[in-house]
Amino acid sequence: MEGAKYDHPLLSSFSLKMSSLSAASVELPPASENTEKKPLKPCCACPETKKVRDACIIEKGEENCGDLIEAHKECMRSLGFKV
Repeated sequence: MEGAKYDHPLLSSFSLKMSSLSAASVELPPASENTEKKPLKPCCACPETKKVRDACIIEKGEENCGDLIEAHKECMRSLGFKV
């Protein structure tokens, strides 16, 4: 995915660009032969969109946050989750 841009004031600077992540930006434990890569859990995916979505729902109610809810769903789909 090239990058998802979200048209919302709270997400205006948020851009999901998977290619912009580098291995140097994340510290990982040493790899071993017995270490299996664990799949990403839905609760840990898309923390940026999840945070603003949840804040909006708490402050304004779910019915007023449809665009943020959809932005979070789009982010989740981009990571392979079926929502």
